Amino acid sequence: MRTFTCYCGNRLYFENSRCLRCGRQTAFDPESLVMSALEPQAEGTWLALSLPSDRCRVRLCQNTLDFDTCNWLVNKDSSHTYCLACRMNSVIPDLTKPRRVALWFKVEQAKRRLLFTLLSLRLPVLTKQQNPTTGLAFQILADERLDADSINADTHNQVTTGHYFGCITINLMEADDSIREQMRERMNESYRTLLGHFRHESGHYYWFLLVDNSPWLEPFRALFGDERADYAEALASHHAGEEEGSDWQKQYISRYATTHPWEDFGETWAHYLHIVDTLETAWDANFEIEGQRLNSPLEQEPLQYGLGLNRESALQAESFPSFLEDWFVLSAALNRLNRSMGLPDAYPFVLSKKAIQKLTFVDQLVRQAALPVLFPESPLDRSD
Repeated sequence: MRTFTCYCGNRLYFENSRCLRCGRQTAFDPESLVMSALEPQAEGTWLALSLPSDRCRVRLCQNTLDFDTCNWLVNKDSSHTYCLACRMNSVIPDLTKPRRVALWFKVEQAKRRLLFTLLSLRLPVLTKQQNPTTGLAFQILADERLDADSINADTHNQVTTGHYFGCITINLMEADDSIREQMRERMNESYRTLLGHFRHESGHYYWFLLVDNSPWLEPFRALFGDERADYAEALASHHAGEEEGSDWQKQYISRYATTHPWEDFGETWAHYLHIVDTLETAWDANFEIEGQRLNSPLEQEPLQYGLGLNRESALQAESFPSFLEDWFVLSAALNRLNRSMGLPDAYPFVLSKKAIQKLTFVDQLVRQAALPVLFPESPLDRSD
């Protein structure tokens, strides 16, 4: 995640809605991926001081005006009242309850971070209004356990975080830190975050968008396994505690990845986004470790190594994205820093050779799916 600069020269962060030095309203423009200071204009419009003259007339998202839960912009001439991120919501929580508004704010922050990374990678980001079949939507639901403040509450209305044909469901309960920690301990997980849920579920969406019924399907099966295996049965086995054995780390990036090839891909995709965003943050902060400047994973040239679109080369892939070298160094340093503060490891995972091959697959998939421009008329109508 990058930082930005206010018109007054002060540093701005992605979540900022106001500059703490000059007091100007600030907001993020998803088309240019820029945070801009704003000057008020007539009739509820604003002048975005960091945007080019042909796009500097903007409006605030309706969720900014109504609930102060958003800091993204809408073009002045757009027919929409909501920003790109908020237009993707198909269902939101009951906002008559203040606690749910506060938790929804956290959900929206995590969702916008996900979308920033997807847009930075130039992946197709479509709403259901743009394409009902291939578009992406979010529904944020709350179940009765939230009101009981416990995952052990005996309730009939339980929400499962997941993905179904382009719709990602997030349980609002995951935005409550104490309840999420209860769930993490029950599931025996070393890592569980709201942003991690968004990244994982987006992996399911992009599998259906980019891999299914494409030339990538056979290489996927060579690395991750055959996704035609019964998914419901696999989930039931996982939740019943039937594990792959003590050596699962040699083949998978996390324990949950052992459940099914779809979950293996979802976990690998999520870790890819973890790595890209964290390295981008370190690069933006001018991190040097052992005298070496960390690189931005978003600034690399197109890949020269080849996974190929066939089973044999997928299984034999030895090379991997060069930025993983930076990740090994950075993640080790982050873990040491956390331990110095008495905190759990920031990245409590070990990347085996097989996990690196899977990350390589995701990296190539992302780079070959990248759009030449952020908002083309038909994002999936590509000649390549």
